[in-house]
Amino acid sequence: MEKILVLDFGGQYNQLIARRVRDGSVYAEIIPYSKITADQIKEAGYKGIILTGGPNSVYDAKSPHYDPKILDLKIPILGICYGDQLVAFMAGGTVSSAENGSEYGSTELQITENCPLFDGVPDESVCWMSHTDYISRVPDGFCTVAVTKSCPCAAMCDSSRKIYGVQFHPEVTHTEYGRKIIDNFIYKICGCAGDWDVENYAEKTIESLKKKLDGKKVLLALSGGVDSSVAALILSRAVGERLICVFVDHGLLRKGEGDLVEKTFKGKFGLNLIRVNAKDRFLKELDGVTEPEKKRKIIGSEFIRVFEEEAKKLGHIDVLAQGTIYPDVIESGKGDSAVIKSHHNVGGLPEAISFDEIVEPLRDLFKDEVRRVGTMLGLPSELVWRQPFPGPGLAVRVIGAITEEKLAILRDADAIFREEIAKSDIKTKPDQFFAVLTDTKTVGVMGDARTYGYTVALRAVTTDDFMTAEWTKLPYEVLGRASSRITNEVPGVSRVVYDISSKPPATVEWE
Repeated sequence: MEKILVLDFGGQYNQLIARRVRDGSVYAEIIPYSKITADQIKEAGYKGIILTGGPNSVYDAKSPHYDPKILDLKIPILGICYGDQLVAFMAGGTVSSAENGSEYGSTELQITENCPLFDGVPDESVCWMSHTDYISRVPDGFCTVAVTKSCPCAAMCDSSRKIYGVQFHPEVTHTEYGRKIIDNFIYKICGCAGDWDVENYAEKTIESLKKKLDGKKVLLALSGGVDSSVAALILSRAVGERLICVFVDHGLLRKGEGDLVEKTFKGKFGLNLIRVNAKDRFLKELDGVTEPEKKRKIIGSEFIRVFEEEAKKLGHIDVLAQGTIYPDVIESGKGDSAVIKSHHNVGGLPEAISFDEIVEPLRDLFKDEVRRVGTMLGLPSELVWRQPFPGPGLAVRVIGAITEEKLAILRDADAIFREEIAKSDIKTKPDQFFAVLTDTKTVGVMGDARTYGYTVALRAVTTDDFMTAEWTKLPYEVLGRASSRITNEVPGVSRVVYDISSKPPATVEWE
């Protein structure tokens, strides 16, 4: 299988780079720069290498550097932002700190020389910049092929060695011809055929798991969300009756969700499903806890303990399976990325668990890729396109301490919001929408009497990868109906607000 290496130097868009390569039907894998050597890269047979951006300066002693031998591997290279500067630094060029040359945001790009990287790209277009340092002198053998008003080297190349660098970010949608630039690199420069797709990935994963899990019993953490549902179908095809699904109802689910999960997977799909009603246990552990990360850690730890106990009842279980996907791994700070939030099935795992191994068949896929696999495997559309729901459930949508009263308020408010969006005539529904119960109480008036109730926040976002997201501009009438119903039908709520924050700087969830 042809593949592109995304060498990770800690930038915020690293996963998006891999997404864009995969969108071109070429498999991309991300490896931290510190976890692979130049010799290992050569042996792995990569068709191309992309050096990612990062927050550092190449002249900082603590900044991530790399073996210059990578430039002599005869493998095409594309450096992006910090990766561009690192290529220049390794090849003997000069990188300087801009006194007045910092660029952030949309910038006019001007192509000054012919270069395969820009085939089919107009001489003038818009790109997305985010840098302070810049290349003030290109290395010997390189030439500058694009500039901006403030950047004397917005792109450089050494076509003879197929080494390229761009100071801007072609992977973000704000770069007008970013898709074309990446396609030029993977197809015209690296010579990829573009024959990878998620269906092939799923088939190969099933065949691989058949061998890896031969004769082993597998316990799957099934939440009923799209990730664990697709994982269940993959694993059921790989191990058959040796798959046991455990659904932990922790009392933090949406309205009616526990019964729906049991009915769907036990009835419709005939999976070996065990439902564990553990509400009291989880709420006891969460009593008085307000810090989001602590909530996630407690829930992650308790999840594993429940699985361990169920496994003991079932006899020896060899493998714990989870529906972990790529953004879970990245946001939980694996590799060299910063921790954004711990996911209960990644960062929340206790150090000592009583299973021989953990299997995560989806950990290399983004959410949209998981949905495509689900469709291919025959998962009903209502489950494939089901609203994403965090593993810790409503615990991270109740801000502050968790009580049964707060959970009841949030369940009803959330159900009303989802009902109003479902029955609206919005052509394109948001990719995720939900209610949050804030820890703020405000004064209200009901029936000429003063009230003092909670503030409910409504959240809806539009995204294709959940690494970045825009707040959805829902029609005022939809928001108005939801607000009116929530304040009238849900006791304890006196005010409703709408969250208009995008990701970044915010995250999709509030905690």
